[in-house]
Amino acid sequence: MLTTGVDMIEIARIERGIDRHGQRFLDRFFTEREQVYCNGRFDSFAGRFAVKEAVGKALGTGIGDIRWVDVEIVNDERGRPELVLHGAARTLADKLGLAEWSISLSHTNTHAIGFVVATS
Repeated sequence: MLTTGVDMIEIARIERGIDRHGQRFLDRFFTEREQVYCNGRFDSFAGRFAVKEAVGKALGTGIGDIRWVDVEIVNDERGRPELVLHGAARTLADKLGLAEWSISLSHTNTHAIGFVVATS
């Protein structure tokens, strides 16, 4: 099985959410490790948000069946983003037989994009 997902978001949308709701927004959408890594950089948060949306699409459910923090984007020692699935996202991926994931994220001054490919 091969699945893909892609999402794009305006960085200002994430900035507005953080400005309006503060830590509550951050805790709803991002794990503690993601928050530490992003260190207040709205473009980094937006890229991770886009990847999370893309993962939901690749799983065929959207985010509705999983929690935002069930999808975590961490970086290896060289800065390469890697996907870590937790909870319902991990269970669903296992059920679908999706064992290999590749992710990519990027941003401009105004938009961020996330792209994922999953295979069995």
